[in-house]
Amino acid sequence: MIREINDNEIDKVMKIWQESTIKAHNFIEESYWKDNYNKVKDVYIPMAETFVYDDGIDIRGFISVIDNNFIGALFVDSNFQNLGIGSKLIDFAVERYKLLSLAVYKENEGAVNFYISKNFKIIKEQTNEDSGFLEYIMSNCN
Repeated sequence: MIREINDNEIDKVMKIWQESTIKAHNFIEESYWKDNYNKVKDVYIPMAETFVYDDGIDIRGFISVIDNNFIGALFVDSNFQNLGIGSKLIDFAVERYKLLSLAVYKENEGAVNFYISKNFKIIKEQTNEDSGFLEYIMSNCN
């Protein structure tokens, strides 16, 4: 089931974020992600609408949408990846918000290919201001 996050679930979501983001971005120093943990928890998650995928046992993934049009985060628990949870979350967001964009690191080929499979297209390539790594801006606009 996909539902809005409850205030007491932020630590679980952050655990998923930290483990998944370090695994998916092994080309960036782990310390970068650890240094940004509090910014994500205290700034980005609160400014977004966040929805969790709850399988009835625990939260297995989440998506955060900023300003009704930008996917700020989509992460699935490392132990539950490749089971369709990410697809369900993105389908939910597209149905709810329609036109969405996102930023994804160019070197994160798995994520880039996932978004392409969900009908997102690369709009432009740029350097991420914080990390200095190349990223794609992708959108499901035609």
